[in-house]
Amino acid sequence: MLELIIGGYCAIIWLIFIKLKLFPWNIKSQVGSATGAIVLAATIIFTINVVTPSSSDVRVINYVAEIVPRVQGTVTRVAVEGNTLIKKGDVLLEIDNTPYRLKVKELQAKLADATASAKTLWQDLDSAKSNTLAAQAHLDLMKKRLAQSQELAKAEAGNQYDVENFVTEVKKAESNVASAKTAEAKVQTKLEGVVGPDIASVAQIKAQLEAAQYDLDSTIIRAPADGYAVNVAVRPGNFLAAMPFRPAMSFVEHEQRILAFFAQNELRFVKPGDKAEIALKTLPGELISAKVDSIVWATSQGQILQSGTIPNSPSEIVHAPLAQKYAVKLQPIAKEGETLPHIAMGARGGGAIYTEKLAPLHLLRMVMIRAQSIVNYLVLKLH
Repeated sequence: MLELIIGGYCAIIWLIFIKLKLFPWNIKSQVGSATGAIVLAATIIFTINVVTPSSSDVRVINYVAEIVPRVQGTVTRVAVEGNTLIKKGDVLLEIDNTPYRLKVKELQAKLADATASAKTLWQDLDSAKSNTLAAQAHLDLMKKRLAQSQELAKAEAGNQYDVENFVTEVKKAESNVASAKTAEAKVQTKLEGVVGPDIASVAQIKAQLEAAQYDLDSTIIRAPADGYAVNVAVRPGNFLAAMPFRPAMSFVEHEQRILAFFAQNELRFVKPGDKAEIALKTLPGELISAKVDSIVWATSQGQILQSGTIPNSPSEIVHAPLAQKYAVKLQPIAKEGETLPHIAMGARGGGAIYTEKLAPLHLLRMVMIRAQSIVNYLVLKLH
């Protein structure tokens, strides 16, 4: 399109100076015409680079999850083949669950025993209360007998031996009452120590059983999202463990991010919602319509890592590093009645954003991005 504008400019120069001869075609007019062409081209280029910036670095990025088992064991089944699309929750592989299944059964038995023991605590509490009442009644009787023996001894109707004997019996009865109350308090304390609806001993076994069941469930490794597994080298019989860190496979999520990188002074008019177009090398001759989702206003050059060392000042004889580009996240949009083409992970290409400024100049960028899409047909190698 820029070539057409320059061609039109040259046609006007030819018409004015050569055809109609309205002005003399001399060295001054020739230099002025050439200068005008350069100024016109520079103005157009500098303007469209701001009102409709383009990027030659567009990247298609997928998140990759490294599949590492929580529990260790021998692989008994690999349920997927590489590069096959699967849904979230589908089984990827299974680990021998025998030790984890047995642990669950052991804790289930302990839980049944703890639950039964908890039910008998109420019976133990009733028994302890009865023992306390009986001990208190015996103490009251011994105190009464002691008082009677003391009265008889004063009236010389009884002997001192009976008094001393009942004193001893009262002390024994008091000790029995204290022991009965202590036993009752112990049972009451156990019944009051609850976690939710369960007493502490039952709650503890339930927590252990839940952890064991979680380990058992973890022997079946499932897809974390829609996507496909790659690098599936694990086979039945392999032993897997969380440490040392060795992923069983890599899982590529179906959800993608398309990022276009721009120089730091190109994005002054770009904002979320602006229209965009993408030309990928994997899709020659095709354009993907998109819109600006967001701008990542951050680069690693603006980050200072936590450290106890004072950063060194740059040397005066060393040139400053080039400014890093900012990433713009683009969201593909399917045209009405159509579906988006398959966009391969790692695809590269170019793209353009159309701001709300100087919309007529957008036509120039549209022609350029379409030409780039057609050039993607060319495979430039000699071997």
